[in-house]
Amino acid sequence: MDLTPATALPKLLAAAWLLPLASFVVILFVGKRLGPHGKWAGYVAVGAIVSAFLLSCVAMFVVWLPNHELPVTHHGEHHEEGDEHDDAPADDDHQHGTAAILQDSPLTARAGHDSPFQLAAFQEGEAHADEHAAEAGHAANPPPTYYFGDWYSLGQFGNLKLTIGYYIDALTVTMFCMVTLIASCVHIYALGYMHDELHDPYHDHEVIVHGHHLSRPGRFHRFFQYLSLFCFSMLGIVIAGNVAMVFVFWELVGICSYFLIGFYFERHSASTAANKAFIVNRVGDFGMLIGMMALWASLGTFAFGDKQDAKGQTVLTESGAIAEPGIFSQLRTAENGYRLVPPASMIAEERRHQPALEANEETLSHTHGHWLLLVAGVGIFCGCVGKSAQFPLHVWLPDAMEGPTPVSALVHSATMVAAGVYLVGRFYPAFCPEALLVIAIIGCITLSLAATIAITATDIKRVLAYSTVSQLGYMMLALGLGGWIAGLFHLITHAFFKSLLFMCSGSVIHAVHTNDMTEMGGLRKKMPITAYTMLIGCLAIIGAGVPLTPIGFSGYFSKDSIIEQAWSHAQTNGGVYWVFLAMAVIGASMTAFYMFRLWFMTFTGAPRDHHKYDHAHESPRVMTGPLVLLAIFAIAVAWPAFRLTGLLEQAQPVGTAAGGSGMLIEDLVVPAEHLSHAPDIKLRAGLAAFSSAFIGVFGAAVVYLWGYLNPKEIKQTFKPIYTLLWNKWYFDQLYNVLFIRPALFIGRQIAAFDRGVIDWFLHSCAWTVRLFSMVFDVVFDRTLVDGTVNTAANWTWDFGLLLRRFQTGSLRQYVLFIVMGTWFMCLAYFAAAFVLMS
Repeated sequence: MDLTPATALPKLLAAAWLLPLASFVVILFVGKRLGPHGKWAGYVAVGAIVSAFLLSCVAMFVVWLPNHELPVTHHGEHHEEGDEHDDAPADDDHQHGTAAILQDSPLTARAGHDSPFQLAAFQEGEAHADEHAAEAGHAANPPPTYYFGDWYSLGQFGNLKLTIGYYIDALTVTMFCMVTLIASCVHIYALGYMHDELHDPYHDHEVIVHGHHLSRPGRFHRFFQYLSLFCFSMLGIVIAGNVAMVFVFWELVGICSYFLIGFYFERHSASTAANKAFIVNRVGDFGMLIGMMALWASLGTFAFGDKQDAKGQTVLTESGAIAEPGIFSQLRTAENGYRLVPPASMIAEERRHQPALEANEETLSHTHGHWLLLVAGVGIFCGCVGKSAQFPLHVWLPDAMEGPTPVSALVHSATMVAAGVYLVGRFYPAFCPEALLVIAIIGCITLSLAATIAITATDIKRVLAYSTVSQLGYMMLALGLGGWIAGLFHLITHAFFKSLLFMCSGSVIHAVHTNDMTEMGGLRKKMPITAYTMLIGCLAIIGAGVPLTPIGFSGYFSKDSIIEQAWSHAQTNGGVYWVFLAMAVIGASMTAFYMFRLWFMTFTGAPRDHHKYDHAHESPRVMTGPLVLLAIFAIAVAWPAFRLTGLLEQAQPVGTAAGGSGMLIEDLVVPAEHLSHAPDIKLRAGLAAFSSAFIGVFGAAVVYLWGYLNPKEIKQTFKPIYTLLWNKWYFDQLYNVLFIRPALFIGRQIAAFDRGVIDWFLHSCAWTVRLFSMVFDVVFDRTLVDGTVNTAANWTWDFGLLLRRFQTGSLRQYVLFIVMGTWFMCLAYFAAAFVLMS
């Protein structure tokens, strides 16, 4: 077998991608006939996703890693004192990094290689910036190693080429391994969790029909059918080689989430939640379409990468230019040192109005180009806002808890919400600093908002849901502040411990048959495996570890990287930008508080409902096995030995390592990510992260473990604040007033107009036509047409009656008539002959 990356990777990942689709098709057609009540459908789905995971591992460990040496990185070791890269004083390191940033200064960014003019200052500044960047070892990085191609061409319409293709780099392979591993655990876990669906009939105790619980056929096979399609859709987003393909699978993920969230569609809450998720995501997707069209109209392609040959080499023209450049290589060219510079194709006026360009070349060229970049970037980000439940489109994700818990575990970790963060990471080379600022602001608001709501929630799954929203905000904040590796690092670590937490919550719900934490308590003795694996998840999400050492849970490395990047960004820009750091630290404290509030309320203390406690039991091995496996990854996946950050650094988008500076906001600087590894930043950020987590855990213990403070008294003391947070900042009510009620009012008015005006007009036309037809019927049809026909009929009838008189039945009379007829014929003949002769 040919194991060269350019040949093997597309085949292996294509097979891993298509296996869940094959599972979906098989279960779709014969799922109910696969064993009793479709039980074997679960085994088909599990076999497909586990096989996909094994193929992903082959792609990673047999093909990718042996052929691509990982770079030396300090992201996974940034808590260890005395690192080699820290031998120099902090000030020197910071100066080198700042010099590297100069490459992207407003001056250098203004001179595009495609524009018809060049600024001398740009050339001089570029030379000095590259010199200092080279000294620092962090110049604008060239394109990462990737493999790009098409499997199938759907058609070409003018310049628009629609293909099913792939874009494979270290991030793609890493995401494949993560998604398929977590999905495999969820599939296996679901075999136990969804076993009630094997009963026929299945009794839904939350739906009352005619005074009785709803009874319906089990849908075990249908659940795994949807789950397989869901995994196929997510993997399609990861491997997609162009924006159009991303959008297709983006929408398919939304459709699958609609089916899975509304799996218990007989429940009004579930069907409403499914509709809410679908509609809210369409709002974000509208902005995504705008961003896609802006990129297509200006760059003329949807492809991420440049056209490559069978060996994975970029195809060049005879002049040495790229034959079919992708989006990233058009925006960040080698001629511009891989800095983000709008090409001439982004400025339509430059091609059509050359005199106007020369008259006002700087303003027209660069301002318009950056504005278009901003529109395209924010448009693409709008789709990510909807998919990753960011403010203000965050309202759908907590309601998605109406779906089965395995769905929640998958949606909140490795698939749907991860897709938004992944797409921001994939599009990162196309985001200008102003667009990144928008991303950071939205992420900052989201992480703070969701964390405050989680503090008061009592539904165990909703606490985790708002935790997911908050953690996604952390990832967006990191990406917006220039921490590409930090943001995606946290995406991967979060996927493991959040899937673990949701599956642990499902194990609890499976045992006590309630989501309400106020009815739990003391379950640690009844469910030790669930309790301690969930404790591991809680420690991972708060970033537990030994400060300033490489010892800790996975979240310790990834979350601290985010805080370090926020500190670096605030230190570089100063002023109001310190708010990002403050909210990141406060959010970390709130995370520790609500997560250990959840654990203490569920597993410690005296039972609050003895009936539920007495019937509680540990989940079967098919459910606890995945918990143990995920707990191991929640602890160790970010350890330096796993070299996860090395893989991410290997995939770092072209030109983004050196940071950048704004064009529209000229004092905005996105610091290079390596600056966050300065010893002073690591020390302060590490202590801030540890202190915030400690305060949060201590506060939760004071209230919910030791009972020094009464939660009910705290609620009464801070009743206005508690009411605000309990009602989720009244966002649902606000949207109801701002959008739903006006939409319903407009709908009612349109319906009234339809009935009162349009229907009246149509009915009037109908009555007019009917009246005309009645007159026509009486005057013309009945009188003229029917009269003529009836008169002819009457005449025929009368003539027939006349002839009847000659039909006497007498033979003598008939002979007489024959003789008379013959005589008259002869007479007529002779008369005619006489006339002719005369």
